[in-house]
Formats: sequence, structure tokens, C-alpha cells
Amino acid sequence: MIKSFLKNQIVLSIALFLAVITSFISFPKIEYIDFKVLILLFNLMLVIAALNSLKALEKGAVILLKKCKTYKMVSIMLVGMTFIAAMFITNDVALITFVPFAITVGKKGNIKIMKIVILQTLAANLGSAFTPMGNPQNLFIYSYYNMGSIEFLKTTLPIMSLGIIFLGVLIVTMKNEKIDFKVEDVKLEKVYKLLITVLLFFIVILSVFNIINYKFVVILTVIGICTIDIKLLFKVDYSLLVTFIGFFIFIGNISQINTIKLFMRNILNSGQRTYIWSIILSQVISNVPATMLISGFSKCGKELLLAVNVGGMGTIIASLASVISYKIYTKEYEGEGNNYLKIFTVYNLLGLMIFIPIIFLFIK
Repeated sequence: MIKSFLKNQIVLSIALFLAVITSFISFPKIEYIDFKVLILLFNLMLVIAALNSLKALEKGAVILLKKCKTYKMVSIMLVGMTFIAAMFITNDVALITFVPFAITVGKKGNIKIMKIVILQTLAANLGSAFTPMGNPQNLFIYSYYNMGSIEFLKTTLPIMSLGIIFLGVLIVTMKNEKIDFKVEDVKLEKVYKLLITVLLFFIVILSVFNIINYKFVVILTVIGICTIDIKLLFKVDYSLLVTFIGFFIFIGNISQINTIKLFMRNILNSGQRTYIWSIILSQVISNVPATMLISGFSKCGKELLLAVNVGGMGTIIASLASVISYKIYTKEYEGEGNNYLKIFTVYNLLGLMIFIPIIFLFIK
């Protein structure tokens, strides 16, 4: 049981291990934990779980895909939907929603769907880079560095813009054969529940941008979701919240150790260094832990924001959202795991090599 937990929750396990070990060296304090980030994440995960359960996103996808007659058009639609959705519902939820949908389309149209799924993964990571609620690291940086909304969006605009161009070029070079498939319509039941969820979603977004107090919103969200379906409370990824708590404590503890503090501040004493080290660390420990570790020692919030989003490309563990689509795909196509990893790595390393120098130009 413990072995299974460690295998399935490796990042959570590492976070808790580091928190416990460093607590023997430096006594942990409650103020290390950023409760605002945790509450905002909880609110987002709750309303997104409701949207998924009501199949609102699938309904929109079906409407758009019915108009597609070629492989290239299907690619544009599936990748484009994932890119845009990731800005608002986070990169992992966008992949959980649209990758299975893409696989269904592939089977019904008898088309090879692997490259589309890989492009969806790239799209989720690049699209989510644009907004504070697009992924956990963005939400953390937005709150931790007290960024303004306009300041944040101006910083991430180059990644989103370059992402559109990069994905567009990759799709244009794909084959354009005609396909014939039928997508089953999705019926929306209990529309009043959908309306409540959409309203809650917009209220949560307003709290992310500090227009409404997040403490009031969490009460409203829980009450609203309970009126829709109380079981949705169990759909929240509580392991992610506990992972954040573990890293908060770990970073708080080591930031009190003078030797480590001086060393980390010396290697992160400029925007350029923060940018480079954040990308390197993301490749090894993934971008969320890299964000939380480096934030404790660097004042360069904009550079960190750019780096961990660019750093989501590269290795498959650079962004844990990438692992989600890999698992979904290989579950359906068991013998294609190695081939998937090869093509995924080629596309992602290509993206990383293109993005690193171009985005570096935006660092002052």
C-alpha cells in the first residue's frame, strides 16, 4: 500500500519528506503556508470539477468538431480547444477533458491520433502560461509576488503569442487528408445547475484577480457546489493542496538556514540567473516544485514566471500535466508508449530550444 502511494504520488511524497526532514533542522511556522493560494486553488478545482461533471466542455467540443472534414481541421480544433481551455480551467484539467475526446475521435475516424495528443499537451502547457489560473505555478507566482493583473498578462503575452505561432507551424506541416467520422451529441441535463456553475466560475475568476475577496468566495463556492452535487467536494485534488503545504514548509524551513540562504541568493541574484536555473530545475523536478523552491530566494518574479512556463517543455516530467496525457494515451494504446515518448521529446525539445532564447530577450 505504501509502495503504491509513493509510486502514484511521487511529488506529494517528496514534498512531505522534505518538509519533515527540514523540520528537524528548523522549526516550522504556520506563516510559511500561503493560505490564499490554497483557497484559490481549491475554489478553481471545485468549479472546474462541476463543469466537467455537467459535460459543458464536451458539448462545445462536439459542436465545433461536427464541422471538421479533414485531418488538419480536426487537429486545429482539438489543439485550439485545449490551448484556450487551459487558460481558464488549468492545463491538467484541459488534458483530462480533451485528450480522451481526441482518442474517441481518432477511433471513430480511424485516424492516428498520437501527434494530435502530443500537440494538445504542448497546447495545454503553452496556453495555461497566459493567465494566473492557467496552472498552479502561475497562481502561486501571481499571489506570492503581488503582481497586478495587467503586469502579469503583459509578462506572459510573449509565451502565448509564440505558442500560437509554434503550434500553428507544427499543424500546418501535418497531412491534410479527408476523414469521415461521426461524433455523438452530448445532451446537457439540468441546465440550471450549469448556469449556477458558470456564475460561480466567473466569481472565482474575479477573486483570482482580487476584485472579490477570496475568503467570501470560498464560502459561496462550497455552498453553491453543494446545491449542485455534494459529491463534487470529493473530486478536488486534495493531494495537490497537501503537496503545496509540504513545499511551503520545506522552503520556509531552509530559508532560515543561513548557509543555504546565502548560497541560493548568490546563484539567483539576477533575472537572467533566475531564468536559466528555473528552466534547468523544471526539467529535473518539474516546474511547480521548481517555482516554489526558487521563489524563496529570488526577487525576480517576472523572470521566474517566464522560466517555469517555458521550462514546462522539454522532458515529460518538466510539467506534470504532460504525464497525464501520456498515461491516458498509453492506457488506450498500450504498445505505443516508447514511440509516444520519442515524438513527444522531439517536439518538446524543439519548442524548448526555440523558446529559451526568444523569451530571454524579454528579460530586462
